[in-house]
Amino acid sequence: MRATDCPPTLTDTQVLDFCKAGFLMLPGVVDAETNARVVAWCARNPRHEPSDLLGEEWFVEGVLLQAEAAGAVRSLLGQNFRLPLIVSNHRLELPCSAQSWHRDGGSIYGPEVNYLQVFYYPEACPPEKAPTELLPGSHFLFSHAPWMGHYNAVRGAVLSEAPAGSIFLTAYNIWHRRSASAPEATGVRNQLKYNYWRTATPQRDWLTEPGFDLETADYSSPWTPTFREQFRECFDAAEMFCWLCGRQDEYRRLGGQGWPMPAASYEWYDIRERPGYPFGPAGREST
Repeated sequence: MRATDCPPTLTDTQVLDFCKAGFLMLPGVVDAETNARVVAWCARNPRHEPSDLLGEEWFVEGVLLQAEAAGAVRSLLGQNFRLPLIVSNHRLELPCSAQSWHRDGGSIYGPEVNYLQVFYYPEACPPEKAPTELLPGSHFLFSHAPWMGHYNAVRGAVLSEAPAGSIFLTAYNIWHRRSASAPEATGVRNQLKYNYWRTATPQRDWLTEPGFDLETADYSSPWTPTFREQFRECFDAAEMFCWLCGRQDEYRRLGGQGWPMPAASYEWYDIRERPGYPFGPAGREST
């Protein structure tokens, strides 16, 4: 596997947003010329796993190492991340029905982010062209595959509708499925999927924000419903963020009404007095 490095582009807030949602959208970041070249290549090679595309330097430079996408990968996986081994093309003849909800094989649940699953649309994918549907926060929601297959529409799911050249990064084990296309849709939809891999020990070496405070940050999910016990999303997101900071050994889950409960619940007194905050001298963040 080829390892590479580049400057990180995500901020503390964006990394925490990834921890909460389990995905990050980068709309239209690949240029039109590269998109057209990918579409033409896929038309000549209409296979499910056209992994020889990874040997095309123009694809590596224009897609895998596209500055915003690679910078986001670098932010989440650290220095010298490894490029994909395999690329799949979810190439569809439209119209099509919805897929069952699933998580991909080999999924491991927990706070670690050792690899990223990445999707790329070389053509615009509006709702009528069956974009991938994602369930925010479900990267923390374990379920056996046969149980997931019984669900149909799920309240709170989002469509990855996007313009041409869009890339979105996901936690590998996020719940997702192909949505149904419009009945009148025609033609082909290409969607390439591949993984990047971590080689470095996790550390907080993305774009740190001077005003970002690990103690008072909002770890609650903006996505509703969260499908979990009340406030569980706060503990899960905080633990993943701490792991990415390289401070997993310091994290502890005291529980109850302590950190990282939503700060709004503590407006009547200094939220920095919340019990359970594990970092820094006397329980305070030192960096």
